Amino acid sequence: MSFISYYFHWSRADVETLSHNDRRRWCREISEINASLNPSDKKEKSILELGRTQRR
Repeated sequence: MSFISYYFHWSRADVETLSHNDRRRWCREISEINASLNPSDKKEKSILELGRTQRR
């Protein structure tokens, strides 16, 4: 939730009203925007990819 709040300047209450799927979608979209604005030779992982690797 803080990831979305940080980038969109939304309040915690606003983010909490979103469904889990909507929060995941926004995280994915924010990560894609960041990747397109900051291309690099090394592909950075999105916030969603980071979460998947930490659970293993």
